[in-house]
Amino acid sequence: MERTIFTEEHAGFRELVARFVADEVVPHHAQWERDGLVPRALWIEAGKHGLLCTDVPEEYGGGGVADFRYNVIVTEELAKVGASGVGFPLHNDVIVPYLLAHATEEQKQRWLPGMASGEIITAIAMTEPATGSDLAAISTTAIPQDDGTYLLNGAKTFITNGIQSDLVIVCAKTDPEATHSGISLLVVERGMEGFARGRKLDKIGMHAQDTAELFFDDVRVPAENLLGEEGQGFVYLMQALPQERLSIAVAAVAGARAAFDTTLAYVKERTAFGRPVGRFQNSRFVLADLHTRITIAEQFVDRCTTELNADNLGVDEAAMAKYWVTDLLGEVVDACVQLHGGYGYMAEYPIAKAYVDARVQRIYGGTNEIMKEIVGRSLGI
Repeated sequence: MERTIFTEEHAGFRELVARFVADEVVPHHAQWERDGLVPRALWIEAGKHGLLCTDVPEEYGGGGVADFRYNVIVTEELAKVGASGVGFPLHNDVIVPYLLAHATEEQKQRWLPGMASGEIITAIAMTEPATGSDLAAISTTAIPQDDGTYLLNGAKTFITNGIQSDLVIVCAKTDPEATHSGISLLVVERGMEGFARGRKLDKIGMHAQDTAELFFDDVRVPAENLLGEEGQGFVYLMQALPQERLSIAVAAVAGARAAFDTTLAYVKERTAFGRPVGRFQNSRFVLADLHTRITIAEQFVDRCTTELNADNLGVDEAAMAKYWVTDLLGEVVDACVQLHGGYGYMAEYPIAKAYVDARVQRIYGGTNEIMKEIVGRSLGI
């Protein structure tokens, strides 16, 4: 089924991104998996090619086009080749909206040009060792001081881009006695005294993605690094989560389609009992089912993208997209491993990497159980 949301301009941008990924990412990603890190030089190249901050106004070094479809293209082209270590989507889809919506003019001038050029790598720190989806329960504090700073103390974990980040939006309580209304967002910069990186976490998948622990020990964050208004952090997080969750769905459906295409090609060539594996009725039925559901998911995610561009994407709709498509991705890669037989379990085959990379997508961005709770509440029950 034809996808109708993209224009000729988008097609030209997709060609640019696809060439970049083919030249700068695909030949090196296996090594980055072994290294556990994507080099900073890739970010600089991405900045030069205009892949970062496409929706940031030109006066701050961005592309100047407020159109999420460009973000979708970057995410899809990375997902198609299994480039799970490249943290551009978090940078583009999650961090940029916070700064565009809530940063002061001085903050925008200070941070956005470096983000667009790839010289500043970003992260957001919400999850804590003892707190995941329940943001109101965070224990990290940022207590206002008489000298105009915030004294930041706490620990965060599972932070994407955590090792290489130069700028981290930290979710902390400026009023420890309050719940939601006590949460604020502070921007912590590389080199601030008391800000330390912990382990680069050893995950079962997404090995090239630098996921880290972060520690804040009496970090004095200047008041000019407060993002937006004090006590409004939870509101800002809730406003930004639909786009983050849609971004996850975009990557998931693109990954599902890539796994399907790889498997379809494999079963046409692999033979058993004198004929291609794909000729067996079970193979055809499985592939027909996967193709149908992926096509449905593509259409729904495209519609969500259109609604987001119109500033009309509901929290419940984003939650639907996130949980349903990431569940689908898990089912697709599992079925595709089975159709590969023993080779599907071999790390040298792309489907094996897709299998382990897919699992976490049902967890981050809010677990799928939380997504179902959001959808359920929207029904008035």
